[in-house]
Amino acid sequence: MNPRVTLHMANGSKIVMELLPDAAPNTVNSFLFAALGGYMDHHAIERIVPGNWIDVSYTAFGQEACRYLIPNEFELHPEIEPMDSHPGAVCMGGYGEAGLAGCEFFFPLRDCPEHKGIYPVFGKVLEGMDELYRLEKVETVPVTDFPIEGVEVNRPVEPQVIDHVEVELFGKTYPEPVRVNDPKLPPCWK
Repeated sequence: MNPRVTLHMANGSKIVMELLPDAAPNTVNSFLFAALGGYMDHHAIERIVPGNWIDVSYTAFGQEACRYLIPNEFELHPEIEPMDSHPGAVCMGGYGEAGLAGCEFFFPLRDCPEHKGIYPVFGKVLEGMDELYRLEKVETVPVTDFPIEGVEVNRPVEPQVIDHVEVELFGKTYPEPVRVNDPKLPPCWK
């Protein structure tokens, strides 16, 4: 069985995901590193772009241990065919040629063919799409001091907090992720 992860939201709702190690093994390992380390617990969702996506974090969860990049999944594993990014998928974020975010993930709210082969789909939502569509509609304000030009960033006015993350590995173990050596870290992590 594939790993199952539940984001327990502070409002009592939950988002249940199945991780897909066959589709993006290093990305799954990286996500599990952060989830099992407790780095996502008590984290407020940082970016909502209605009609596009919900970015759980763009600050590496504010955690030093999460400030690392991983190589593009499909350069590590060219034999894997990238999956399509669409509502119900769980995708890893990235920073262009520098690499993929270590553990900053997002939920697409539309079909995103432009993501294929760039932002790997590493999971699927089993339960909680209603919560994602609720999050899409919360009141937000623009973040005016975001240090990367041309990126729309809106944060919720009322924090939308992940209380804790529950992980079920079904008896399997997953290694630490392969990381980029000496990466140029994104300015939004500083």
